Amino acid sequence: MSRIAVIGAGSWGTALAVVLSRSGRHQVRLWAFEKAVAESIRTQRVNQIFLPGFPLPESVAVVTRMEQALEGAEIVVVAVPSQHCRSIYEQMPGSLHPKMLFVSATKGLESETSHRMTEVATDVIQYSSGGFAPRIGALSGPSFAREAARGDPTAITIASTDKELGATVQSEFSDPNFRVYTNEDVVGVELGGALKNIIAIAAGVCVGLGLGHNTIAALMTRGLAEITRLAVACGGQPETLAGLAGMGDLVLTCTGGLSRNRTLGVELGKGRKLPDVLAEMHGMVAEGVLTTHAARELARRKQVEMPITEQMHEILNQGKPPQEAIRELMTRPATGE
Repeated sequence: MSRIAVIGAGSWGTALAVVLSRSGRHQVRLWAFEKAVAESIRTQRVNQIFLPGFPLPESVAVVTRMEQALEGAEIVVVAVPSQHCRSIYEQMPGSLHPKMLFVSATKGLESETSHRMTEVATDVIQYSSGGFAPRIGALSGPSFAREAARGDPTAITIASTDKELGATVQSEFSDPNFRVYTNEDVVGVELGGALKNIIAIAAGVCVGLGLGHNTIAALMTRGLAEITRLAVACGGQPETLAGLAGMGDLVLTCTGGLSRNRTLGVELGKGRKLPDVLAEMHGMVAEGVLTTHAARELARRKQVEMPITEQMHEILNQGKPPQEAIRELMTRPATGE
């Protein structure tokens, strides 16, 4: 029986706890920052705030102290919003040891540095007092939390240069309804998972404007092209972006009604202001908002052209009218595909 700590009791962290507890093979501890979330799970066995309707088995212990979550853990899964990842990892060093396997389940980029989440984790853990180079992988792919928790067949990827870690996570996380593939391209998998959120907001904007399938298809195709350009410039493999963590996740978030990024975009397309839309999300995070700025800065450093990301940055950060952004995208100088 593996001892697994899931750090973060938002919708995805809670869903992963449900998935990992289904087989009865694991001892799962779920760390919750919000005391109301922990109390809801303890008393009702349901996370009424972030994942209502999906009971957690008694085998999942919910805790609010980080050291309690990490004590004796063999695998540490981190599923918190990207803007909090660094501070979360900074709370861990005293409870960590080199034999632990780390799984980053956050799809985003650090706003201030444009670092991927495995880079953030390595930076904090390796250079902390008594630090070490962590054995780490990135978990990504098309996976709405509610559907995974419900037991809908789901396929995702664990990416790591540590083949033993990949094989272990594949074996320990897989069940008949949750299929895990391995991949060694951490850069491609993480950037695919992060950057698709930008395109999903753009897809939502198009829906909010009343535009049709032609527009969405063009947006997704060209969005995948610019995601691939940046991933390759950062050392990723182009074929990764044709897989689960690239095209698979892009299709899901651009078309699925459960996508928070797409939903936010729909409201922007209807003419609503970003602060008002964010205020109504009640603590739920649309990662694409902060990722857009980080991706734009990373693309500029790598001298990679990302026109959709540039236009989304202006919509989100400068109040540019969506209709104007689309007009500029459609009237760019003609090029070859």
